[in-house]
Amino acid sequence: MTVERPPDAVDAGTRLRRLLAVLTYLARVGESSLGDLAARFGFEVRSLVGELELAACCGLPPYTPDTLLELIVDDDRVVAYGLEALRRPARLTPDEGFALAASARAMLTVAGPEAEGPLATALDKLRLALGLERVSVELDVPEHLAELREAAAAGEAVEIDYLGAKRGDETTRRVEPYAVVAREGRFYLDAFCGLAGDWRRFQLARISRVRRLGEPVSPRSLPAELAGTRAFVGGAGSRTAHIAFDPSRYVLIDRLVAAAPTCSPDGRVVAPIEVADEYFLGCLILRLGPSAEVIDPPELVAAAANVARRALARYPAGSSRRSDRPDGSPAGKVARPRPAGR
Repeated sequence: MTVERPPDAVDAGTRLRRLLAVLTYLARVGESSLGDLAARFGFEVRSLVGELELAACCGLPPYTPDTLLELIVDDDRVVAYGLEALRRPARLTPDEGFALAASARAMLTVAGPEAEGPLATALDKLRLALGLERVSVELDVPEHLAELREAAAAGEAVEIDYLGAKRGDETTRRVEPYAVVAREGRFYLDAFCGLAGDWRRFQLARISRVRRLGEPVSPRSLPAELAGTRAFVGGAGSRTAHIAFDPSRYVLIDRLVAAAPTCSPDGRVVAPIEVADEYFLGCLILRLGPSAEVIDPPELVAAAANVARRALARYPAGSSRRSDRPDGSPAGKVARPRPAGR
């Protein structure tokens, strides 16, 4: 049996936008008929009443009756109270305006040229309000951004040369681009990687070459971990590691933390992070300082020590010793002339 979708069923994002439009209108007019509201905003009357009942449960913390929205539905009329904040446009501080302009510029860079689009028009108005002659938002655009964006839009596979986290770890991979995204100030390519046999997020700054293959990508669904707003995701097969470190080093790991950190009895911060590569974890622990360590899982406790051994292995035994100078004076000492008469 097939269940048909109701004719006015929409996704949550569309429902929220329509409801906010209704509430903004009610904030301005105070009251209206259900029929007029339904026709104006594209609702069925029955659905509109349901949305208004849901909105009446919203308000401000601690969500006591006096902080909830007051929407009274009486026969075919709706009367609204407590919507004063929606009666006038929101005012931005200069800092908020600049942050919004930077975010809009990043979105336009990822999506491609949209000189006539609504976002570009809004950005121009915002820049004028901020002072066009004093504010200019420019982004450092990676070399291959446009080419990868075009390949993703065309559904075409590409071959990339990618520099990994390990020294000299450059690989050539066939990838199927899904989208170019901006996360936490950097650009990434979300793609299905043929070398890994799974989805990966590639930092565009580490891609040194791109070659279009002219091959169509396979139909795939983006995994949930790549659909969020965080740049760092562990990916398939990742594990959660709990690490302890000095609180002063938290800024080095803030973007990697997967959940709320806690404090250990010795004063260190304990935070969970998603780990897909032991080498990356080892480098991270070394950067966090001598007091940092992996608490669990046990198989990752030695990650930092393994990275340190790998680094030391690059230097032959005894290579750190300094040889004697040609004049016979020991290395590390300065030959001084003896005072006259001695």
